[in-house]
Amino acid sequence: MPIRLSHVLLIMAFGLSIYLLAALSSILLPFVLGFALAYFLDPVADRLEALGMRRSLATATVTFSVGLVVLIALTLGLPLMTAQISLLISALPSYIADVQNWMMAENLTAGQSQMVSSLGESLRGGLQNTASSLLFTGLSLLNILSLLIITPIVAVYMLNDWDRMIARMNALLPDEQSATIRELARQIDTTLGGFARGQIMVCMALGLIYAVGLSLVGLQGGIFVGLLAGLVSFVPYVGAAFGLLLAGALGLGQFGFEWSSLGQIGLVFLVGQFIEGNVLTPRWVGDRVQLHPVWIMFALLAMGTLFGFLGLLLAVPIAAILGVLVRYGVTLYQRDYVSGSARDD
Repeated sequence: MPIRLSHVLLIMAFGLSIYLLAALSSILLPFVLGFALAYFLDPVADRLEALGMRRSLATATVTFSVGLVVLIALTLGLPLMTAQISLLISALPSYIADVQNWMMAENLTAGQSQMVSSLGESLRGGLQNTASSLLFTGLSLLNILSLLIITPIVAVYMLNDWDRMIARMNALLPDEQSATIRELARQIDTTLGGFARGQIMVCMALGLIYAVGLSLVGLQGGIFVGLLAGLVSFVPYVGAAFGLLLAGALGLGQFGFEWSSLGQIGLVFLVGQFIEGNVLTPRWVGDRVQLHPVWIMFALLAMGTLFGFLGLLLAVPIAAILGVLVRYGVTLYQRDYVSGSARDD
């Protein structure tokens, strides 16, 4: 197959995109977040338009509603999370002492006792760092200001002009390939939107299940641990494993070797995983998105390693795009070579 100029330009554009992503990763975060917000909120604005609103009014309504929800969530959630973390930090020394006393009673070595103490201090330091970064996540003041100011501005402009941008890109498509490109774009949108929106809802539901369950068990800091495990559940299977390990360690310090309490902690995560696998994921994500959990985990780890937090945000979109393109390539291969060779035979 001869190489066309369009192929060369496409490869050059891809290489330039990778270079710019690496070179400008420190300033791209608010723009990527703004674009993502506009993408997720566009269906809501479209529905308001269908009810008779002008696009500008629909954009203003959606923006105000989302801003109000975020403000309420921060007002109610940050004090609660800070109190939970402070409770854990203050309780950790007694947890460590109790475990050390048990080890001494079991005639374990001083080295093993020191190891437990070191692990406990590491956990305490991690919780202190989490508490101190709950409002400021290690970013510079300039980056924080850009997130708070630039991200909403980008989101509003993109949301208001979304339909016009899509129409403009449609007009630039070559006639002979426009139908194929539109179909691929539709599949990417279905895959990405279905997975991202569904997985966010799954994470929120799991965080609520874990937080309520651990609180009922009586685990100190259970709300924080449960919500954190729900957040990490965006990576398939990792959230439950992380939450179980953290809650189990805290439960061991709080309850000691009281197997009934420790078993109840394990039961909370077992019930959460059962509900996720049989109710939440089939209902909100489903099989239509065709993104395998292993592929998602690889994309998140690879992009996170290469580009940091920005890479984590871009991992799922890139995984969705590559998944659709690979399936399309396999379809072409089967049609042109496998089916063709079968006809020749």
